[in-house]
Amino acid sequence: MNHHRYFAGLDARTVECVIVGTGGFGRSFLAQARHVKGLACRVAVDRDAATAAGVLASVGVTDIAECADPAAARAAWDAGRAIAAADLAVVADLPVDVVLEATGNPEAGARHARLAIRAGKHVVMVTKETDSVAGPILARMAAERGVVCSPIDGDQPSLLIGLATWAQVIGLRIVAAGKSSEYDFVFNPATDEITSNGVTVDAPGFGDWVDAGDRPWSQVVAARARLVPLPQRAVPDLCEMVVVANALNMAPDRPDYHAPIARITELADLMAPAADGGLLTGQGQLDVFNCLRLPGEPSFAGGVFVTVACEDDETWAMLRDKGHVVARNGRTAMIGLPRHLLGMEAATTVFEAALLGVSSGAEKPRPVMDLTAHADADLSAGSLLVAEGHHHTIAHVSGRMTPARVLADDAPIPYYLLSGRRLKRDVKAGQMILCGDVDLDTDSELYRLRAAQDAVTDWS
Repeated sequence: MNHHRYFAGLDARTVECVIVGTGGFGRSFLAQARHVKGLACRVAVDRDAATAAGVLASVGVTDIAECADPAAARAAWDAGRAIAAADLAVVADLPVDVVLEATGNPEAGARHARLAIRAGKHVVMVTKETDSVAGPILARMAAERGVVCSPIDGDQPSLLIGLATWAQVIGLRIVAAGKSSEYDFVFNPATDEITSNGVTVDAPGFGDWVDAGDRPWSQVVAARARLVPLPQRAVPDLCEMVVVANALNMAPDRPDYHAPIARITELADLMAPAADGGLLTGQGQLDVFNCLRLPGEPSFAGGVFVTVACEDDETWAMLRDKGHVVARNGRTAMIGLPRHLLGMEAATTVFEAALLGVSSGAEKPRPVMDLTAHADADLSAGSLLVAEGHHHTIAHVSGRMTPARVLADDAPIPYYLLSGRRLKRDVKAGQMILCGDVDLDTDSELYRLRAAQDAVTDWS
């Protein structure tokens, strides 16, 4: 595809943006936007205007106005100045095309998306935490106002949707789809140690399982998991796959995923049906893997993949000879996109929304799966559960991907609807946390969006 032709409108206009949340993703977008023809982002919003102004300055923006009200923002805009604000409401009525929501805060994401849609702006949702709870209703609300609410290129959900739909368009039958976890597992055979996300642990005996040989894959995966004393499942991975599930009508075959520790060259074997020697039951499953590599070997870089059925033996034998990853039984192959460049590649989604009026995700996502909350320890009534830290996780609460259900006392609570709430009753380790266990805030933006989503009876 020729992207210059696809985005031909760039010669005629400049797409103006607001970035909300100037952390890692937001800053990378601001930095790259300065090099993208037809794209401008001179408005930044964060918890305080000084923070937003500091990030703008850090990427080379000058003449920045810190604005506390819409009148000041309009005056700064008319004067051609960059604008920093502490509230999207201050800048929501400026003549911008797209609002990028990158706070990572589920409640803030809900509020910002609603404000932007109400102001007639396209919304690009970097905050998957909000999207996992109420993404389909946000997309519907945007469409009703003649704008788009989209996931973003640069993060795995949009990239995987793109890869999977490309495979379908060219006639490949998808067996599985997924992503690598954010941090590799790097095994040093000289020391019998594994390092992941800056943590190094002893893994005696792991070297015996680096090469799978002819052993059954289930045995290999179980041995690797047993020998590595590190977390092998992450809430953000499941959260991102909920967005994919709701776009592509796909699901995992187990609610916490198989999440094998696996080498890139093994994916075609592992992400295949159990009947073919793989891990999965059924076809078209979603999953995640922890990228295993030796020091100095290439990473999958948190990228995305599909495994596809090898329908013609001669074609896939030729492709295997050219270096493509084909299962040892020749029945499945892996096609990967070993990257996600965060804000550096987000411009394609911004241009799709502003120039073409389309989403980088599904045209009409619908609630297929929920990210729900699982107690990993005994939790007492009165406990305040808060998603925090870089990965926005709740202490002692892991995620599961379960079929979407309307909020009800006996329904599992969406993970990020739980954040910031207190338990009304004890929850034992190993139990799902139900809506009835939680003192829900029915006035929160995220709750109201989810209630509106639950009220929809026709998603066609």
